[in-house]
Amino acid sequence: MNHSRSNVGASREPDLPPYQVVLSETDWGTLATPFRNGEVLARLLTPDPRVQVNALSELREMVGHQNTIYEATAPAAMYVAGILTHPAAMTPRPYRNVPIRAAMLSWLASTVYDASDEIVGRTEQYFPGFLSPGTIVASFRDLRPMLYQAVSSFLRDSHADVREAAVVAGLILAEHPVLTVHRDHLAVHARAILDTSGDHPNRRAARKALEAWGHDVPDSEPLLEEWD
Repeated sequence: MNHSRSNVGASREPDLPPYQVVLSETDWGTLATPFRNGEVLARLLTPDPRVQVNALSELREMVGHQNTIYEATAPAAMYVAGILTHPAAMTPRPYRNVPIRAAMLSWLASTVYDASDEIVGRTEQYFPGFLSPGTIVASFRDLRPMLYQAVSSFLRDSHADVREAAVVAGLILAEHPVLTVHRDHLAVHARAILDTSGDHPNRRAARKALEAWGHDVPDSEPLLEEWD
């Protein structure tokens, strides 16, 4: 078995729409974004890992350029979250025995970080109303419980890279008030990252979540940005 689903509050979050529906029913061409069609998303399901990696790179540029949340960011994130269980997500990355699923989860973590409390809090200081109901960023943040439902399936994945990427994404998503019930469970995983991971951005994400949730953590490490 490649992954196991966490049963902690599993029925509390809404399910994602099928990825095929997201791809076919989104009018990509009308969205105010550099992303003009779903072709790059479809390439994530090709059997060639080099094509998949390139598609993720293009996706990062198209719907996350300069850490911006675009209209297309929400359906793109729902699509990526929706294909995490697809067999194509188990394709090993070139030159590494790591499933492409880990990179997909890392992309999701990076994307939701751009709409995290930390980032939008800074922006609100200069652009009041940035988070008003119905804005692009507010609407994207409303998806966090749905995205968490998909990500949480991999918190105990058998592959360490997948597991760690899922935990980091889950920690950021759990800023949503509806997801506070999962924080104690996620804190256990966050401590595992601090105990075992050599990835400094992931360690920082784990530390920040634990500190925000009132947990004692070891002495701080040098601050590094999570993602470029």
